[in-house]
Amino acid sequence: MRGRSPGYLELLESAELLRRAQALEARLEKCDLCPRKCGVDRRSSPSGYCGGGALPKVASINLHHWEEPPISGSGGSGTIFFSGCTLRCIFCQNYPISQMGVGRQIGIEELACGMLELQNKGAHNINLVSSTHQLPAVVRALLRAAQKGLRIPLVHNCGGYESVETLRLLDQVIDIYLPDIKYSDPRSAGKYSGASDYVAHNREALCEMWRQTGPLEIDDAGIAVRGMMVRHLVLPENLAGSAEAFSFLAQRLGPRVWVSLMNQYFPAHKGLSTPPLDRKTTEEEYEAAFAAMTEAGIVNGYVQEC
Repeated sequence: MRGRSPGYLELLESAELLRRAQALEARLEKCDLCPRKCGVDRRSSPSGYCGGGALPKVASINLHHWEEPPISGSGGSGTIFFSGCTLRCIFCQNYPISQMGVGRQIGIEELACGMLELQNKGAHNINLVSSTHQLPAVVRALLRAAQKGLRIPLVHNCGGYESVETLRLLDQVIDIYLPDIKYSDPRSAGKYSGASDYVAHNREALCEMWRQTGPLEIDDAGIAVRGMMVRHLVLPENLAGSAEAFSFLAQRLGPRVWVSLMNQYFPAHKGLSTPPLDRKTTEEEYEAAFAAMTEAGIVNGYVQEC
């Protein structure tokens, strides 16, 4: 498959990208961007569960070479790590950024310039890491960057705790969805990530992402240009409910879905003092998850060494 133009360019030409940016910005007045629907006014100051304001707070803007092969490729993925998060995972390995607010506030113009600089450095895509709570600023910056020559795909790299209403405003704006499916049990989601409604919202969100893009599409150079790949982190003692997660993906999205089965869990943050999260995932636990994925009929994707 040859490369294809990002969907946001078509929206730019029709002025629809501007309308989407305005629609997202309007929702900051009584914020309902994520399933928490705090209803706070974020236009004047940081507030709400995520602690985000109208302007983005960013921890880093860099090339990243360690994502899945179709995302990183040879040139790297242009990652933008946003501070804050809509979840409170007690084992988060990036907790200084997601929960302690490490980062600095930047303007829309600077964010747009950051996107263009990543493209100039050879990035295959713009990889928005945990940007759900900053989507109004992201789409406004995208509008400016696209007007100045941005032409690479946009990746929405998220924890999977998403609002379908917000996702609908991203249709054609986002080229590649890279969401998590963290849990299959609401009790685990509530205990370990502070969101007992995670499973319900996550599954609705995954279906909407799939409707928009379908399975991962890769060009002749092996680089993703459109589509969706779901990440699943195997947790100790099957706290993530791996078999149930794969069963859902296979039944609702079908055998063409791409899955990245991750074996990189290690104790961090409050997980260090919360058994069984105070230890790494064992080789047997990861192999059991892989067997469940295979049994569900999922064959597209990536696995990691034990």
